[in-house]
Amino acid sequence: MTRTSVRSTVFTCASCGYESPKWLGRCTECGTWGSVAESIAPPLRVSPSRRGPRAPVPLPIAEVSTYSSSLLPTGVGELDRVLGGGLVPGSVTLVGGEPGMGKSTLIMQALGRLADRGARSLLVCAEESAAQVRMRADRLGALAPDLFVVSDTSLPAVLGHVCAVEPVVLAVDSIQAVHDPDSPGMAGSVSQVRDGAQQLVALAKEHDIATILIGHVTKDGGLAGPRALEHVVDTVLSFEGDRHHALRMLRALKHRFGTTDELGLMEMTASGLEPVADPSALFLADRRFGATGSVVTAVMEGTRPLCVEVQALVAPTRAPLPRRVAHAFEGNRLTMLVAVLQQRAAIGLGDHDVYASVAGGVRVGEPAADLSVALAVAGARTETAIEPDTIVIGEVGLGGEIRQVPAASRRLVEALRLGFCRAIVPVSTPDVPGMQLRRVGDLREALVASRVGAG
Repeated sequence: MTRTSVRSTVFTCASCGYESPKWLGRCTECGTWGSVAESIAPPLRVSPSRRGPRAPVPLPIAEVSTYSSSLLPTGVGELDRVLGGGLVPGSVTLVGGEPGMGKSTLIMQALGRLADRGARSLLVCAEESAAQVRMRADRLGALAPDLFVVSDTSLPAVLGHVCAVEPVVLAVDSIQAVHDPDSPGMAGSVSQVRDGAQQLVALAKEHDIATILIGHVTKDGGLAGPRALEHVVDTVLSFEGDRHHALRMLRALKHRFGTTDELGLMEMTASGLEPVADPSALFLADRRFGATGSVVTAVMEGTRPLCVEVQALVAPTRAPLPRRVAHAFEGNRLTMLVAVLQQRAAIGLGDHDVYASVAGGVRVGEPAADLSVALAVAGARTETAIEPDTIVIGEVGLGGEIRQVPAASRRLVEALRLGFCRAIVPVSTPDVPGMQLRRVGDLREALVASRVGAG
């Protein structure tokens, strides 16, 4: 049977890659105005009689093999923590982060340690020369004989290098700098990034190559390129931090082979990225004892409890709409807690701006920090300090009730290790030897127990 080729005109969004059969003034996918332009779709080859070269065979689910026994630990402890033990053969991991965070350093350390253990690795440098990469590898101690490096930006050439080296692990730095001469658009464009990622994903799946793609981020903090880039890969990691500080945080935004709750904490040093031995002590190192509006709480990042300091500032305002500003946790939750404080605990905040923050750069996304935020705001409003050896844990409901949080005992054990001997907790919290618990049922009781309810 003969093949037929069909070419069609589509309209593609330059921001997210969304395709529409007609022109749109505003992209319905990402909401960007004026980003949809006409493009010629690649020819669709129709061959009704053609079958795939290796058709999958249905199997009973109990007979399907798993990857758990074939994980490739990278040797970078915090990276392995976030990945759930290591890289999965045939998987594709996308690592994104702002410039200067150390993405290339992280991947170089991982590849060097994998190669030291005999896992042949290939690093494709599309933004640096091989000599520059060699200098970084020398500084990081990653001069392993099984680590191969090539500086190339052509996607067909990259695929050829992979076939020649036959690596176990492949890293491309970065996916936005690689281009395919046979595809439309310039390097970094929506079509180039999407098509290049799809070809690398197909290569990884066919040859069981654990692949790492380094990606740029936009000024809004999202990964550059089409949204489809995040959909085609198996894992999306976000490498965060402040370029003026040494602390780096690694999170999984998507992970098909495990949880996305783990947090990797590393410190940038002259010899590379080093794991943070005691994160809680680091976050509380500069804490001021006796400061108003300061409360310590314990949050869970995956399986690891972390003690962090919550700070609040309350300032009078004449504005008709007082400001509610939250940093490192959800702003809507701060607005809710302020309303509960006013309605259920008679803390007057209607004519005050409220600012709340989590010190140290850790972002708190769980409601277990509710009570600490509420007490920090109340203490800042009444100019009353909580006892410095007291930790606060609990979720606050709309009725002012204090609710239990998961893994309360593990949080309290971590706090006890750091020298905290008192805790304000929900009523149902189990005892922890050595920790004096002040169990409270509602927000008013918590204010009395913390002594910040009146000024």
